[in-house]
Amino acid sequence: MITIMEYWHLRPELQNDALALMQKMDDLLGPAAHVHPGWCGHARFYQKTNQPGQVVMIYPWRNRESHEDLTVKEEPILQSFYDEYCVAPREIHYYAELLVDVEHDLAVSTQAQ
Repeated sequence: MITIMEYWHLRPELQNDALALMQKMDDLLGPAAHVHPGWCGHARFYQKTNQPGQVVMIYPWRNRESHEDLTVKEEPILQSFYDEYCVAPREIHYYAELLVDVEHDLAVSTQAQ
C-alpha cells in the first residue's frame, strides 16, 4: 500500500469555497475511484492555513501503477474543473510509509537524559 497526496491549487478568489469545491471534485471522481481495484480507503482533505487556496487530499491506494491507471481516466473529466476553479492542475505525489517506532518507554528516555 502507498499513500497518495494530491495538491490542489484553487483560484485565490475561490479559497473561501474550498469545502464546496472539493466536494464537487469528489462527486465527479469519487464513484469511479471507489470501485477501482486499487482503492483501499477514503480521502481526507486539508486546507493550508496560510494559503487557503491550497488544499491537500491524502488517501491510501494499493499501488502506484493502479493509481496511474485511474488518473489517466480522471484527467479529461477534471479539465473543466481545472479551467473554472483552479490556477493549475493538481499535483500528485506518491509516498511509502517509513515504519519508525514512535512508541517510547518513558523510563528509558528519562534515563538517557
